[in-house]
Amino acid sequence: MTQYTQDNIQQEFALTDAAFERLKKYYKLLIKWQKAINLVSKNTLDEAWHRHFADSAQLSRFIADKGASKVYADLGCGAGFPGLVIAMMRPELDVHLVESDERKGQFMRTVIRETGVSNANVHTKRIEDMTSEFVPDFVSARALAPLPKLLEYCQPWIEANPDICFYFLKGERADEEIEEAREIYDFSVRTIPSITQAQAQILLLEKVRR
Repeated sequence: MTQYTQDNIQQEFALTDAAFERLKKYYKLLIKWQKAINLVSKNTLDEAWHRHFADSAQLSRFIADKGASKVYADLGCGAGFPGLVIAMMRPELDVHLVESDERKGQFMRTVIRETGVSNANVHTKRIEDMTSEFVPDFVSARALAPLPKLLEYCQPWIEANPDICFYFLKGERADEEIEEAREIYDFSVRTIPSITQAQAQILLLEKVRR
């Protein structure tokens, strides 16, 4: 498994120079703010380029290019992973970062301001309070909740947009969560091994119906 670092991440993910420069500023701000706020696990900070930035960036290759102005929502994104990384890589998307922790929200706003990102908005609200404010085409979440709960959160969006696509980064219980979710929902799913963690998987869900 490739170990992703600042030295190889641009080439491995075909990042534009602009996206790479923003990610480097993002990384510096993460290190600075982590001293005061627990943004990510301290155990992962030394490998942040691998554990957080590359882990987030791998989603970009699966997000369909459906033209400009498509809406992307990242739920419970904490310090901005994966949604803020996606915003930097895919400037054509209208990215909404949903995180109820005001301190983490302020961190993301600082990153957005200091990196010049123009296609991302931070919402420091509960997910349940956001579903009436916009309807996304793409939704992601990373280590937030079990799959049935995630789909429950998104039920208003599922009803409003039958073509909505979900991108969930999951651990070793992914297959169990799929079976649990199928007791409530019908959907098509692709299970893709993560490139950053041996036991992790990415679930790509479409055609979700309760």
